[in-house]
Amino acid sequence: MTDPFRPPDDQPATPQPAPPPYGYPPQPPQPGPPAPYAQPPYGQPPYGQQPYGYQPYGQGGWGGYPAPPTTNGLAIASMVLGILWVYWIGSVLALIFGYVARNQIRQRNQNGDGMAIAGIVLGWVGMATLVLVIIVALGANSS
Repeated sequence: MTDPFRPPDDQPATPQPAPPPYGYPPQPPQPGPPAPYAQPPYGQPPYGQQPYGYQPYGQGGWGGYPAPPTTNGLAIASMVLGILWVYWIGSVLALIFGYVARNQIRQRNQNGDGMAIAGIVLGWVGMATLVLVIIVALGANSS
């Protein structure tokens, strides 16, 4: 009886590499020494040279989000001065800063239009209060 696992006589038996141990991937064949002027192998580029299309940190890129619009500083000042009044001088400044801020917000595409409007409204409330106080004071002095 002949061995069923023996290769046929016309094909010589070639040694097969041993299978890798369980759980380990097979290792690729080791390359020979590189040629003196050959292209570097794939993987990490040589020191000081960046691969094609690579952009290091800190330099612009293709993606990302645009910077959000900033809030106008005069709008913030208008609202704060409208709240504080500061002997009604704050109301006058709140009106001035509020109107200037609304113009700047439209021109520069900034945020803060609501704060500018709040400063304008509070400025007019402060001015109306000033007028009422003056009328009451004049009425109290005349009697």
